[in-house]
Amino acid sequence: MDKIIGVTAGRGPEECSWVVAQVIKKIIQEAATFDVEVRVLDRQEGSINGTVISASLQISGENCMAFAALWTGTIQWIGKSDFRKSHKRKNWFIEVFEIKQSASWIFDEKDVGYQAMRSSGAGGQHVNKVSSAVRATHIPTGVSVVSMDSRSQHQNKKIATKRLQKKLTN
Repeated sequence: MDKIIGVTAGRGPEECSWVVAQVIKKIIQEAATFDVEVRVLDRQEGSINGTVISASLQISGENCMAFAALWTGTIQWIGKSDFRKSHKRKNWFIEVFEIKQSASWIFDEKDVGYQAMRSSGAGGQHVNKVSSAVRATHIPTGVSVVSMDSRSQHQNKKIATKRLQKKLTN
């Protein structure tokens, strides 16, 4: 049995990102006492070295449910900021939450093929010369979606991925 939890600083400052990094270390350390294994699935680094904005952790083992329940919720760290010495705030909050898994399958971005193409509609020379639209195709099923909402190919890729994920889960 596996459990996936998310640890996030939300929109908090760098101090909260530092707390996330410390909590992840503590979760990994305490896993041995519960006879569970913790693996970092995804990690978004903060702008300062040693900080983590958010991470997804997979907990495996017999006691994974009990171990995850111990950590789930809001965590408050009380202490002075190492990043802003004269800052008066001493309470920093992060969130640890369970990520629900669908019983059938988990969306994997490795199974998605992307194709850049020219957009249509208003936009003048930019639309005619730049391949900013994106077609995302889920290779195992052949389902595809197109996004040409933004002038940015990067933004359209994100939108297309979200649309494809929504289309496949419904």
